[in-house]
Amino acid sequence: MKNLFEPSSVDEIKMRIGRLTPEHKGQWGRMSVAQMLAHCAAWMEIATGLSHPPRSLLGRLVGRFAKASVLGERPPGRNMPTMKELKVQDVRDFADELQNLLAGIDRFAAGGPERCTRHPHSFFGPLTPDEWAILSYKHLDHHLRQFGA
Repeated sequence: MKNLFEPSSVDEIKMRIGRLTPEHKGQWGRMSVAQMLAHCAAWMEIATGLSHPPRSLLGRLVGRFAKASVLGERPPGRNMPTMKELKVQDVRDFADELQNLLAGIDRFAAGGPERCTRHPHSFFGPLTPDEWAILSYKHLDHHLRQFGA
């Protein structure tokens, strides 16, 4: 399964991100392309341990059961709920957010499993570094498909 510890998967994701322009419109959801980039950059901060959102009550109750499904082969569905720490509603600069996201991807990939966060995901709970790498790839892929990239 593709993940952000594989150089070929990182290259693919970065190439797709590079195709985005400020004019891209989402095929679903409410975010602008710049907001999506900021949302994904915030995700990468969690995956690298720069941010530590608390566990949600719902996640504590059912997150571990949903983890296997989201880590499976199927892509995540549209309009899935997101943690409040990742919601971006203000206006963002496309170029700045693009650079922030690319830097976050590079930081995660270069750090490898040893530098991956040890904090639990706010919904799914504890994840191994490999699970973080898979989930990070799937998260980015989901939003790039949202914007046709």
